[in-house]
Amino acid sequence: MTPNTKVTLTVLGVVAAVVAAIVLLNRPDTPTTAAQTGSDGAPPTALASVLVRPDSHRLSTAADNKVTVVEFLDLECEACRAAFPGVEKLRTEYAGKVTFVMRYFPIPSHRNAELAARAVEAAGKQGKLEPMYQMMYETQPQWGDQQVSHRDTFLGFARQLGLDMPAVETALDAQATIDRVLADRNDGTALGVQGTPTFFINGVQFTGRPTYDALKYAIDRELAK
Repeated sequence: MTPNTKVTLTVLGVVAAVVAAIVLLNRPDTPTTAAQTGSDGAPPTALASVLVRPDSHRLSTAADNKVTVVEFLDLECEACRAAFPGVEKLRTEYAGKVTFVMRYFPIPSHRNAELAARAVEAAGKQGKLEPMYQMMYETQPQWGDQQVSHRDTFLGFARQLGLDMPAVETALDAQATIDRVLADRNDGTALGVQGTPTFFINGVQFTGRPTYDALKYAIDRELAK
């Protein structure tokens, strides 16, 4: 080995040692968990305390809480409306066996999405959350994907449900109602929700098209555990 070769190898060894030291010094103090990285190939598990809050709307409740399905939805979203019949069918089939939770995730570009969620929330204060939620999807082609306010349309729905109209209007515009809807959306953003509908089944984000058959398969798999 020539003197020049020896010098070159020595320099390379010193450089490698310095690089290794820098990497060690900048390593995080706490290891990244499998849930954060998804190192097992599965979607990460959502933080339970954020996924379902004490005031989250449970459309159906299972006594044993073994399986919980959470949907972040936008009432003006056509894909959400397409998933709606399948979700309703699953709720009927798994009544008492699966908890279904509805959470608002109005997309800012949808002119009436947040207003629709507030109308559902206002109806809920008079015990009519579910009928209003269902009416929104059933009538979506009439008011969705438009750049004009449908406040009067939603108030009309409230009249059809026989609600106390002054109370509905007060609740619709209340800051507490606005905050309630946006709190759901903020939680969804924190959980990585990027579009609607987004489902979580026992804390794991569902991937693929949320068809009736696909959701049923995922639910059955959890029930069998």
